Amino acid sequence: MKLRYLLSITTLFAAAFSAQASASCEVTVEANDMMKFSTDVISVPATCEEVSITLKHTGKLPAASMGHNIVITDTANVQGVGTDGMSAGLDNSYVKPGDDRVYAFSKVIGGGEETVLTFDTSALQAGGDYTFFCSFPGHWAIMKGKFEFK
Repeated sequence: MKLRYLLSITTLFAAAFSAQASASCEVTVEANDMMKFSTDVISVPATCEEVSITLKHTGKLPAASMGHNIVITDTANVQGVGTDGMSAGLDNSYVKPGDDRVYAFSKVIGGGEETVLTFDTSALQAGGDYTFFCSFPGHWAIMKGKFEFK
């Protein structure tokens, strides 16, 4: 009887830990019409094989005039990716097609919209120097933060 009880408790803890681990691989970030994210750090455990970031645009302006997205790249590449993305256009979410400097990016959304960016983390290194930013023209210089994978 005690063994059965112990196994039930162990199973219960394992299930709770698994749910907690997967929940920490999911993050929500808000962006607004003032070109600000709700956080300047997104932190996920390096044990996450996949990460989901929900982006909510809490403003009112449309994507064509004040759209936001999330792009993840090495910090050293933010300016280059942002500059190259300007000519890619809204249809490409202001990310140059096939840009291998970009680990992941979401579509550009307007006020009142939300999108979910889900990506595989196998290309990331624990403790790497990563940045998340909005690649809408002119936004990348101020609308950014640290992406921690540790």
